[in-house]
Amino acid sequence: MTRRSLADLQADIVAFSEARDWGQFHAPRNLAMALSVEANELLALYLWCKDEGPQPLTDARTEAVADEAADVLMCLLNFAHRAGIDLESALARKLTKAAAKYPVERVRGSALKYDEYAGWRSDAGADTPDAVLDSSDPSRGDDGSV
Repeated sequence: MTRRSLADLQADIVAFSEARDWGQFHAPRNLAMALSVEANELLALYLWCKDEGPQPLTDARTEAVADEAADVLMCLLNFAHRAGIDLESALARKLTKAAAKYPVERVRGSALKYDEYAGWRSDAGADTPDAVLDSSDPSRGDDGSV
């Protein structure tokens, strides 16, 4: 199977929608709601699965899982198109932010949220680790402590 770029997939979805004149229903708000609905349809296929058991619960759901995952991607790509979001750039920015919030040496093998690790400041602004704060910040001590 030939791999297609994100931009190519998005163009296919836009063409699919335009051929059916569905753009009139595709305001970003509606597409965001549709994305949530599709994600929940995917989630429903895993309802009542045991963590240590088969996932999905039965092999009969495997194709439905793939279909729902594709629905999520279709809604996301359509939403991004209508909202004017360059997903490739947005993902690159988000990964950079996540790397600052979750440095490997601090979080490897742990499932804590970023603000549950020692050394994170809640008063410095959202999502700001001490490591990336300016050392000249007046709220920090001479040794850089908070």
